[in-house]
Amino acid sequence: MPKLSRRADSLGTENAFVVLAEVNQLIRAGKDVISFCIGQPDFPTPMHIQDAAIDAIRSGKHGYTPSAGIDELRAAAARSMSELRGIEIAPDEVVVGAGAKPFIAYAIASVTDYGVGDEVIFPVPGFPIYESQIRAHGAVPVALPLRESRHFAFDPTELEARITPRTKLLILNTPHNPTGGLLTRADLEAIAAVLKQHPQVWVYADEIYSKLVYDGRFVSIASLPGMRSRTIISDGASKTYAMTGWRIGFTASRQLAPVFTRWITNTESCASQISQWAALAALTGPQRDADAMRERFHARRDLIVRLLNDVPGFRCASPGGAFYAWPNVTEACALIGAKDSEELRKRLLNEAGVAVLADIHFGPRVEGDGQHIRFSYAAREQAIESGVARIADFVKRATLPPRK
Repeated sequence: MPKLSRRADSLGTENAFVVLAEVNQLIRAGKDVISFCIGQPDFPTPMHIQDAAIDAIRSGKHGYTPSAGIDELRAAAARSMSELRGIEIAPDEVVVGAGAKPFIAYAIASVTDYGVGDEVIFPVPGFPIYESQIRAHGAVPVALPLRESRHFAFDPTELEARITPRTKLLILNTPHNPTGGLLTRADLEAIAAVLKQHPQVWVYADEIYSKLVYDGRFVSIASLPGMRSRTIISDGASKTYAMTGWRIGFTASRQLAPVFTRWITNTESCASQISQWAALAALTGPQRDADAMRERFHARRDLIVRLLNDVPGFRCASPGGAFYAWPNVTEACALIGAKDSEELRKRLLNEAGVAVLADIHFGPRVEGDGQHIRFSYAAREQAIESGVARIADFVKRATLPPRK
């Protein structure tokens, strides 16, 4: 049998989908499971967006588009990103892709060289595709811990300590998956001050949750002095407009836009034309559905945080954005005799019928920060109430008697 490449062997996965497959197998076997695994809105795509896609189909918009995307969508994305960030982004800086996720790979491949020791700093806990793509493209992953004591931001001195002459890219994600943490202007100013001393470092700003902020304001590092030209801004339609399956993302970088366009030509050719016209309607049409979804997520955030903090052994900070809760479950593990969060996750699934993800699905645990699990509260309020009630009942049932 011919061997696989080192690149193929090093390619990781997104554990949310692995756990989801496990959940679906249990459901097929008749198990009643409430799932908080997948980070996608549970709302339908707004009707005017669906109508735009149908119109595109009926009017014969079935073929290839330019690899960078249709001009109308590039212009609309440039306006949308500019307004939110308070900066000027031109349409020719914007490239449209089949979701925001491919641009993680395109960015790493564009600023690092394979196997020469180029380094990419990425947040831990963090979206698992970051480390997977760093390794697959032959770069060296350098984990930067997000600390609960800092509201899941990182210490700028720890960033400084990790930058070397080989560092080529820093990945930032705000609002953050999996913690829901939101980097403040002060956080970003401290990061920019460090980076000022290291002009060779690009920044990949993963801002896919930028319109799902509940506390304070969203701030992009690209808006800070000296950061615009070295920041790759990544955004998309998936989370804001409940369009995960439509696969439309966009990125902005004047220097790298032509490079990203060539990557798309070499890989996906172009994003679906039908989805591009739908995304245009999302950005330029009425925003009331998107605003209503955000308000529902905000209410769900408040609900799940309140309920989780009533569960014995759970301690849950209130996330500033996205739709994830990241409770500290160190004490709960001790109460039931679970060695760690992964054992707790498995027991919640099999004994309580509740599916969550453990911290190890998002990279190595942060030393000194204890055990955590992730909930996606992109779920109905009834599911949140029932699911957390099951967890509370389970912890009470499973709590070990005190040692004599």
